Amino acid sequence: MSSFVNKSLQRVVRLVTLQGTDVLHLLNTMNLFSWFPKPSPLRPESRVYDLKERLDWGEPALSIVDIRNRADFSASHITGAISIPAHQLLETAHRCFEIDRDLYIYGITDEEASVAAEQLRTAGYTSVSVLRGGVSAWKAAGFPVEAIPQMVA
Repeated sequence: MSSFVNKSLQRVVRLVTLQGTDVLHLLNTMNLFSWFPKPSPLRPESRVYDLKERLDWGEPALSIVDIRNRADFSASHITGAISIPAHQLLETAHRCFEIDRDLYIYGITDEEASVAAEQLRTAGYTSVSVLRGGVSAWKAAGFPVEAIPQMVA
């Protein structure tokens, strides 16, 4: 976006804020968000770059699910991912996720993640994607990972 457009939008936001108007509502009403590029839609299989694009866009209506065992998850996982081991996935998913929530699934292998994704789809989940390459591909792309420190007895 050009700096002129960016500065103009900043001025509009300041003016509208001073008048006590809900800025997001105004921008939606004026259809100003149509100028911004939108992230790629969810597909049955996604690259780590597709997920990163959505995260950078600031789209919170998704969950990243690591189906590896807890030890592997603790050692290293995608920042923001939640741990639900494969054998607990269906039981836990029903308690945690809306049926139409966008879910990115990764495991030790893409095949393991594909099996888990298919189980979720069969259970009625409509927006499930296998994150190809999992945490290894995420790290290789230089994206942020987390680890949970282990307590030493």
